[in-house]
Amino acid sequence: MSNFTGGKILTFEKEVCVSSSGEEPAMRFLVALNIFLSFTALLGNSIILVALKECSLHPASRLLFICLACTDLLVGVLLEPFNVVHLFLSMQGDQQLCSRMLVPSYIIGVILFGVSISTLTAISVDRLLALLLKLRYRQVVTLKRTCAVIAFIWLLNVFAATMYFWVHFIFLWYGYILIIACFVTSTSLYTKIYLTLRLHQRQQERFSHEQPLRRTGIPLNIARFRKTVSTALWVQLTLVACYLPYGIVTALMTSHGLSPSIILASRFASTLVYLNSTLNPLLYSWKIRDVRETVEAKLQQLMCCGQSRVQAFRGNVRTTNERTD
Repeated sequence: MSNFTGGKILTFEKEVCVSSSGEEPAMRFLVALNIFLSFTALLGNSIILVALKECSLHPASRLLFICLACTDLLVGVLLEPFNVVHLFLSMQGDQQLCSRMLVPSYIIGVILFGVSISTLTAISVDRLLALLLKLRYRQVVTLKRTCAVIAFIWLLNVFAATMYFWVHFIFLWYGYILIIACFVTSTSLYTKIYLTLRLHQRQQERFSHEQPLRRTGIPLNIARFRKTVSTALWVQLTLVACYLPYGIVTALMTSHGLSPSIILASRFASTLVYLNSTLNPLLYSWKIRDVRETVEAKLQQLMCCGQSRVQAFRGNVRTTNERTD
C-alpha cells in the first residue's frame, strides 16, 4: 500500500489524490456527473421504497428488494457525496485532506457493495426455494427469518470493512472472495431454476389435456414466478455491467501500478459503479407492475403538486401587482 516516489514514501490514498496535468476538464465533468447521479439515486430509490411497501410481492421477497433499494439510496446519500468531495479536493491539490476522505469512502463502499451482492445472492436463493418448496414456501421462508438473514449480511460486511484498520489483508481480499462466492452461487442457482422451469414446461405440454393439472393453476404461478426471476436477473446483470470496468481497472492497478491515466480511468469506473444505483429504480419500475403503477401515481402527484404551487405563486404575484397599481 505504499510506493517510493520522488524520494518520498506516499501511501496509496495520497498517490490516488495526486493531481495530474490535463485532467481538470475531466474532473469537472466527473464532479457534475456525480452530483447529478447522487440526486437521481436519492430521488429514484426514495420513490421505489414507497412503491415496494405497497406492492403485492411476498413479504420476505419484498423485504429483500427493499434492502437492495436501501443500499442504492445510501450510495446516493453517503458514497457519492464523499466521491464529489474527493474529486474536488484532488482538483485543488489538497493531498492530505483528499486521502483522508478516501478512507471513509472505501469503507462505506465495501459495506454497501457487499450488502448489495449478498442480497442479490439471497434473492436467488429465495427464488429457488419458492420454486422447489411450492406450498411450503410461505411456511419456510418467513419474514422473521429473512430479517435475520439481512441482519447477518449487514453485520458481516460491516465487520469486514472495519478490517481496514486492523488487518488490511483481510479488507483487501474480502471483496474478491465475496464476488467469486456470490457469483458462483447465483449462477448455479439460476441455472437450477432454468432447468426446473424447463422441466415444468415439458410436463405442462405433455399433460396439458389432463383435468387435474388445470385445477392446480400451475401455469399462472409459473408465469408470475418468471417475472420475479427476470427482475432479479436484470438487476444482477446490470450490477455486473457497472462493476466489471472497475474490476478491470483494479487489476491494472495491481499489475502495472498507479499512473495518471489509470487513476483517471478508476475515477470514471467508480462513477459507472454509482450509476448502478440510478439504474436499479428504472429496472424495478420496468419489470414489477405494482411498482410501476405506484411510481406513476407518485409522479403524477408530484406534478400536480408542482403545478398547483406554480399557479398559487402566479396568483400571489398578480395580487401583489394589482395592489401596487
